[in-house]
Amino acid sequence: MTPNQRNHPYAGPTALRILLGSQLRKLREAKGVTREEAGHLIRGSESKISRMELGRVSFKERDVSDLLSLYGVEDTKARQAVLDLVVQANEPGWWQRFNDLLPTWFQSYVGLEEAASRIRTYEVQFVPGLLQTKEYARAVVTAGVAGISQDEIARRVDLRLERQRVLDRPDGPIFWAVIDEAALRRPIGGGEVMKAQLEHLIDLMRQPRITIQVMPFSFGGHSAEGGAFSILRFPDPDLPDVVYVEQLASALYLDKRDEVDRYSQVMERLCAVSTTPDETVELLRSIAEEF
Repeated sequence: MTPNQRNHPYAGPTALRILLGSQLRKLREAKGVTREEAGHLIRGSESKISRMELGRVSFKERDVSDLLSLYGVEDTKARQAVLDLVVQANEPGWWQRFNDLLPTWFQSYVGLEEAASRIRTYEVQFVPGLLQTKEYARAVVTAGVAGISQDEIARRVDLRLERQRVLDRPDGPIFWAVIDEAALRRPIGGGEVMKAQLEHLIDLMRQPRITIQVMPFSFGGHSAEGGAFSILRFPDPDLPDVVYVEQLASALYLDKRDEVDRYSQVMERLCAVSTTPDETVELLRSIAEEF
């Protein structure tokens, strides 16, 4: 399994382990070291290096330190950044208490979301999860999963609200959303719920790290008609951006440069033709008055 595998990618290991493994793989390949040579250095095998680079195992600080030396990473700050990531990657995330609710392919996204320094997202059907009110989130959860108990609905809503805390952290990510106008006019939960959700979006736009644009009906066809996606960037410049594309029962995680560049170009075009922040506030108020 590779980070770009199309069927349940990133399944099992935490997202940070995968990012760390990807970084180690790039360093090894840049130095021209084989997996067999790297495995021999850390008293292991070629398959152990393969599992580390795929994020399928926990990391020992001693092993990673030895590999960094082999790969020619001598700068103290650069080494420490990777070793700090080792500590973080081995720690359980807060979302693990919701593991019984989260599909494996989505657990990794929550981990990536927590680690990101910038999240850019395009949403077609719903208001993005990080921007939802409690009542709107409840309506989405209730409609999306049939036959579940009220307790489970409440826990799913709690999970969504817990995810939103990432935007309140002092070191939280810059969040930039482009939302299709259709998602804002669809009365999820009824008129009152939707009106409150639109007003909540207006309030959120007062936060300096949150930008919201709307892809208006008036524009017609555009380059992202294939559906919703997110692009996540991380504080360490050596870590690749990751594109997340959710499907009905799985998700794609793309980190190859050409794939990321393609989605980045689409996002740039979306931003260029969508409403400006001031126009967004105007449109949100106008739609809210219709409910």
